[in-house]
Amino acid sequence: MIEGKSFSSKFGKFIIYFIVIALGLICLLPLWNIVAISFSSGAAVAANNVGLTPVNFSLGAYKMIMEDIQFWRSFSISVQRVVLALILNLLLIVLMAYPLSKTKREFKSRNTYMNIIIFAMLFNGGLIPTYIVIKNLNLLDSIWVLILPQAVPIFSVILIMNFFVGVPKSLEEAAIIDGASPLQILSKVYIPVSLPALATVALFSIVMNWNDFMQGLIYMTQVSNYPIMTYIQSLTIDISELVSAGANSQELQNIAEVQNRNLNAAKIVVSTIPLLLIYPFLQKYFVTGIVVGSVKE
Repeated sequence: MIEGKSFSSKFGKFIIYFIVIALGLICLLPLWNIVAISFSSGAAVAANNVGLTPVNFSLGAYKMIMEDIQFWRSFSISVQRVVLALILNLLLIVLMAYPLSKTKREFKSRNTYMNIIIFAMLFNGGLIPTYIVIKNLNLLDSIWVLILPQAVPIFSVILIMNFFVGVPKSLEEAAIIDGASPLQILSKVYIPVSLPALATVALFSIVMNWNDFMQGLIYMTQVSNYPIMTYIQSLTIDISELVSAGANSQELQNIAEVQNRNLNAAKIVVSTIPLLLIYPFLQKYFVTGIVVGSVKE
């Protein structure tokens, strides 16, 4: 019987590992193909000869990137966006989560505010009303239009709020006895013990703001103001649609240059480097922040 259970346990682990490895390969192989394309010659890429290894190894695409002014302008816009959004997100998340972590006796309007943020998480004003508001505020083609509409991510607020709820009350009571103000209690007690949860929401903010391309596509009227992912998305154009629309030869030639597949692949690889550098430093906090922050005691 013991041997049977042992075999069943080993077989179950084998199935789990097999599924995880298979899913990992499904996610990894397309990315590896992009890397291989970026290091291949233009002729090999145009002939669809590139698989998982570079064909006619070449750094030409990366040399062309160095001369692409708009790419680096868009890259710098995304860096600014991530930094400003991260600071604003963390500030507003903490300031909103802290009072909401109190009981109704301590914060009488708690339930009212909770109902409002839950409603805001489930429903929004819609694209057209949001666009009209942003236009009337003269935020179009501004870096702030990429930041302010999602300055308070509700899911992250709830995550941090639940983490704050789990902080022992004895710590706060000791700080009160020592004469600490609410702001001092927040900065000296709650924030230091909540670093795993804060690192988790920081990772959410970085990934969301770096990978988002739709905001730039909607609210930016000039290509020079595109963030990096909007710029890369704009490189994927269906030439057949342009032909049917009556595009002239000069326009088609310009699009053909942009449609350089190994150049576009190199741009995708370069644009993912910041996330690959940041993620390992925040990964160790991720599971702890999600598990603890999602459980309310």
